Amino acid sequence: MKGKKIVLLLLVMVAVTQAFSQAGNAAVLTLINKSEQSFKEKVVSIPWARVIAAYPGIDTANLKIVNAANRQQINYQLEYAGNASIHQLLVQVNLPPRSEVKLLLQKAKPLAVATKSYGRFVPERKDDFAWENDKIAFRMYGKALENTPKENAYGIDVWVKRTSRMVINERYKKAEYHVDHGDGLDYYHVGLTLGAGNSMPYINDSIWYSKNFVGWKLLDNGPLRTTFQLLYDAWQVAGKSVKVTKTISLDAGSQFNKVVVDYQYEGNEPMPVVVGIIKRPQAGTMLLNEEQGVLGYWEPAHGADGTTGVACIIPYPIKSMQVDKTHLFAVTQINKSASFVYYMGAAWNKAGQITNAQQWFDHINQYRQQVENGLITTR
Repeated sequence: MKGKKIVLLLLVMVAVTQAFSQAGNAAVLTLINKSEQSFKEKVVSIPWARVIAAYPGIDTANLKIVNAANRQQINYQLEYAGNASIHQLLVQVNLPPRSEVKLLLQKAKPLAVATKSYGRFVPERKDDFAWENDKIAFRMYGKALENTPKENAYGIDVWVKRTSRMVINERYKKAEYHVDHGDGLDYYHVGLTLGAGNSMPYINDSIWYSKNFVGWKLLDNGPLRTTFQLLYDAWQVAGKSVKVTKTISLDAGSQFNKVVVDYQYEGNEPMPVVVGIIKRPQAGTMLLNEEQGVLGYWEPAHGADGTTGVACIIPYPIKSMQVDKTHLFAVTQINKSASFVYYMGAAWNKAGQITNAQQWFDHINQYRQQVENGLITTR
């Protein structure tokens, strides 16, 4: 970042050992944490080609993965990334600092795995797209909402949670998601802003908002990772036609989404874009770190609803970070030929795990180290 050489502080790597049973019905993969960080219920991505190299006879219809040390089942997902063939093996593991875990891949029926990430299109609520994991939930707004201007919104919405259960379907069914029934609620305000970390073109010191998404595609839907695409109609940006597709992934156990933005526009020159967080009228606690590409915000308390922390991590050279009457935001510049990748997330103090600004900012910086050092899967 900023042209500086990044020292490798953290790496989870997959070492393949040739440990087949004589019958060819098992293989071992070793996950190694060479860092000083501890990982709890971390989703690790293993390229499928590497799995096949270790276990040529793998039967995905009869695949059980266990910790070789204690024979406890390891939860996994076959990630397809919207394709017919498997893209990666996702496993959820605990990795203490400087530790390793050997995964035994067996030909056997696994036990049922709880769903820890989920998303869906919600046509019954004016074309929302909502998604969640066992920590937090979000939504984006679809075309139908534009017909109700007083409700229309551009940014990313946060639905806070204090349960590991999947709750968005229950909340939509009750149609009372602004009320806390013991598992959280939606009290986050978005409006005609970037909300909790949306991105848009930024030309002539202005944010050029697209309208709401017009199409969607679900690429993977749990139990450990949910990935989907949102498609947008072209709109005018400083006299040029711009079109965008946004691909969002949320892993089990994570406060953060990975956001991949692909722009199409006239010409080949780079384009400035903004990533931002809506600012509240009351005082909150802010973290703006241009050098590390971090925007952090611990909002002011919202009465009995509690406090939400929001953050964006932008692993690109930052042109500027600013605070105005509406946003905390970062401006960077993207190349037309490459996807723009960043991370946005949120946490709620009443979930009981991250309860103040310092804890939230520490969590952001730990996650940033993971991003910098290659732990986050790229597609």
